[in-house]
Amino acid sequence: MKIRFAAEAKAEITAFVINEGGKLPAAAKALDEACGGLLSEAASGGRFTGKAGQIAVVVLPKGSAAKRAVLVGGGKPAKRDARVLERIGGSFVKSQSHSGFKSASLHVDDAAAAAQIGAGAQLAAYRFDTYFTKKKPDALPSLTGVTLTCEDAKSAKAAYTPLEAAIDGTYFARDLVNEPPNVLYPASFAKRLKDLEAHGLEVEVLGEKEMKKLGMGSLLGVGQGSVKESKMAIMRWKGGKAGEKPVALVGKGVCFDTGGISLKPGAGMEDMRGDMGGAAAVSGTMLALAKRKAKANVVGLVGLVENMPDADAIRPGDILTSASGQTIEVQNTDAEGRLVLADVLWYAQKHEKPKAIVDLATLTGAIVVGLGHHHAGLFTGHDDMATALTEAGQASGERVWRLPMGPEYDRLLKSKFADMRNIGGRAAGSITAAQFLKRFVDEDMPWTHLDIAGVAWVNGEKEPTDPSWASGFGPRLLNQWIADNYEG
Repeated sequence: MKIRFAAEAKAEITAFVINEGGKLPAAAKALDEACGGLLSEAASGGRFTGKAGQIAVVVLPKGSAAKRAVLVGGGKPAKRDARVLERIGGSFVKSQSHSGFKSASLHVDDAAAAAQIGAGAQLAAYRFDTYFTKKKPDALPSLTGVTLTCEDAKSAKAAYTPLEAAIDGTYFARDLVNEPPNVLYPASFAKRLKDLEAHGLEVEVLGEKEMKKLGMGSLLGVGQGSVKESKMAIMRWKGGKAGEKPVALVGKGVCFDTGGISLKPGAGMEDMRGDMGGAAAVSGTMLALAKRKAKANVVGLVGLVENMPDADAIRPGDILTSASGQTIEVQNTDAEGRLVLADVLWYAQKHEKPKAIVDLATLTGAIVVGLGHHHAGLFTGHDDMATALTEAGQASGERVWRLPMGPEYDRLLKSKFADMRNIGGRAAGSITAAQFLKRFVDEDMPWTHLDIAGVAWVNGEKEPTDPSWASGFGPRLLNQWIADNYEG
């Protein structure tokens, strides 16, 4: 859907934001008088109170410039932050996308608010209909464009442009997570990333032969049960000073996770198409940075594998040698994401020489139990990174919550046969997973692990700005973090 900004616009649907408990804005009064007070009646009657995102629809008389007027609740002005503004835009699009009309205008007084409402409208317009072949026209959205009208349309457009880049990254991440595993597997995922070179990224793809030479036995062990070749993709954006160390983003890309020999239950296994949500987040972030020409050096690295229960698959009890030289006793083949990240983290550190690392992974079910579907889990020993990422999460709407780490949890990874085992037991499962990853990062390297298992995809009712099974979590958070901390 196309989002535009203008001082005024003609559209089939004309809409206005109404404050909670407030009156019609000045922009709506002329139309209200022309239609005999229908808008005033809708604003004051019924159950419309102006609560954020609430909708009231008025069918306009024949001969009116527009076919329909819509009142959109704006909530209380004092509490109208970026998330409320996005909800306003998202609720409007959700309510009118199947109206039968193609064009809509939404009047907003403030330019900055118009940009944020436009972002919410665009987020809500996402659809993944690729594999439907029999949908009737009335089941498809009719709305193709929304124009945000405000006096300072130029400033609104300028404020929206960087938001749009992050939304493009979110769309890309959603698409990747929503794709079925017979379409999106390591090689096809890597090909889609190579296509990002059209946006100015440098993309390098390593296959199993190259990774074997690097000693990446941990990552390769996960993929050895699949007929699909494992890959690692490295995406580089060089928008900062020449020679300046990059920020590294690392993503878990298990394109389908059966659990391997430690097979998952059949019920719900189809959701494991989304176990590459961390890789999708990194990929979407790299696209967002390229689209807005970010003034920073950033490298995104994703380990792409399938975890399958083949006769050649790793078994509980196997010992893998990671690229770092550390050995890992595999006690559960379904704790595979950390095995992938171990080698990618090592590669990022040794070959890209970053100034900081953030990894993202749909790593543990335990994080869903702990935080539900509203925050990603944040693990780090670096307080400044924790603060910066938490603030970026609040600003972008992709929130994180810090959990503890410490040597008492690290001891749970002790193995009788190798340097470590890949699980720490039932207690503190998300924390022991983070402690495992910490072993593959130098002590003095600023590093943070984000467990996004609870937020990468969500079944059930969600915000109107999150209309898809796949949320596309990550690009908006990381884009904000980089903008706030690494672009001067």
